[in-house]
Amino acid sequence: MIIYSETRGIVTVLRIQGIVKFGESSSQFSAYLDKVLLETTGPVLLDFEKIDLLDSSGLGELVGHVQRFQLRNRRIAIVRPKERVETLLRLTRLDNVLPIFPDEASALTYVLAGLEPVAGGKGPAAGR
Repeated sequence: MIIYSETRGIVTVLRIQGIVKFGESSSQFSAYLDKVLLETTGPVLLDFEKIDLLDSSGLGELVGHVQRFQLRNRRIAIVRPKERVETLLRLTRLDNVLPIFPDEASALTYVLAGLEPVAGGKGPAAGR
């Protein structure tokens, strides 16, 4: 797994590539999210466009960190997940607490404007 980080104003964008699964990649994902949580203060976008697999361990790390960001009143959103990853997020109902967006522009609008997700928490990607 590879993680690239960039800053867009106050927003941290994490571009994640590869597989997030039990073991080293899940630990690396968790450590990177911890670093962002401690070293930055603004909203976070997780660009999942190049994630090929997210298993239950990676999903668990994501859930735990979503809660930590929310406790600090920081918005976090997912951008461009592949269909199978998006299906997993919706089946586990994580999309109720972590909005999913089809593009970065709409995700940036959400995290910067503080808009609530569309009814049911499905975000604008619901029609995809």
